[in-house]
Amino acid sequence: MKFGVREICDVVLRAKSRQKIGNKIFYKNEPVIYFDTLKTSSMEGAATTVYAQGGRGNSRLVAWEGERTITFTMEDALISPEGFMILSGAGLVEASENKTIYQHMTQTVDGADIEFDQEQGLVTIPVDEKPYLPGDAGDNFAYVMFMRNGEIITEPYIPVHEGDETVGEIPAREDGKFNVLVRAHACYDNAHADDESVNYGVGQLDVAKVRCDSVLVDYYVARNSAAKQIEITPDKFGGNFYLEASTLFRDQNGVDMPAEFIIPNCKIQSNFTFTMASSGDPSSFTFTMDAFPDYTRFDHSKKVLAAIQIIEEAGSLDYHRGATPNGDYLIDAIANGDVHEDIHNYGGEQP
Repeated sequence: MKFGVREICDVVLRAKSRQKIGNKIFYKNEPVIYFDTLKTSSMEGAATTVYAQGGRGNSRLVAWEGERTITFTMEDALISPEGFMILSGAGLVEASENKTIYQHMTQTVDGADIEFDQEQGLVTIPVDEKPYLPGDAGDNFAYVMFMRNGEIITEPYIPVHEGDETVGEIPAREDGKFNVLVRAHACYDNAHADDESVNYGVGQLDVAKVRCDSVLVDYYVARNSAAKQIEITPDKFGGNFYLEASTLFRDQNGVDMPAEFIIPNCKIQSNFTFTMASSGDPSSFTFTMDAFPDYTRFDHSKKVLAAIQIIEEAGSLDYHRGATPNGDYLIDAIANGDVHEDIHNYGGEQP
């Protein structure tokens, strides 16, 4: 039997032992992640050869081979947070009530949507998400800059924080947006808001009102659900998994036979490249895995680096039809219940 290969693999990685990914725990042999959007996949074997050399011309006399290695490489067109975590060896944190993830946002608001209150020295700017503006954090998490023709024309203003009498807890508006309030003296540092000797930005509101056509708001949003954060730390690396890769081999008769690559213990290399560009081909993600000797799930008699299963389908076997029994025999046999009425579909000896 000869065959060719021109099909991608579908790969599943199974847990080698108990491990936690995000908020989910996987036990030994449980599927951790499936890869069904691969672009390429390959398995490469290598070995080291050394020679005893001598005589005239110092020719090779005897060879010794060893240090066999198996490397499985796959390139994925798409990736998930769990996939990137496995690739990079990073940790995965999911937002919850006990774990907040802070998302950075920038939003440009049209000048027609901005409200100026010159008497109170306040500007009201609507943004799409609720800004994170704690009153007691001792730090600033939002900045407002007035713009004209896409250029920033003022210094950064510090919005009023939650807990301030002017704003309190920021409620949602009827249109679902949230108000960000800016005082004239809030430029640079709101810690000096009550110090009359420090006059940051006073008078700039008049200039901004006349000259600005939009406002840039730089702020954070607190997420307690529907958010994940991948954390790459210097002491965490790619783990070990049980790999099964399914593909098809085609024989010379044009019949596709299922084939399975099995690596009972593969270690994912923690090297990765995350390419972002607005032109050319989209970024892909390469997983390189080194094979280590281990038992397959159904054979503990010996350790292997890898195993390849080929399942011969009916079309790939050299089947042939046997002699068809004569009509009288077939009628009598079916009438007597000696044979199934579909006997004519099968070969074999008949009396």
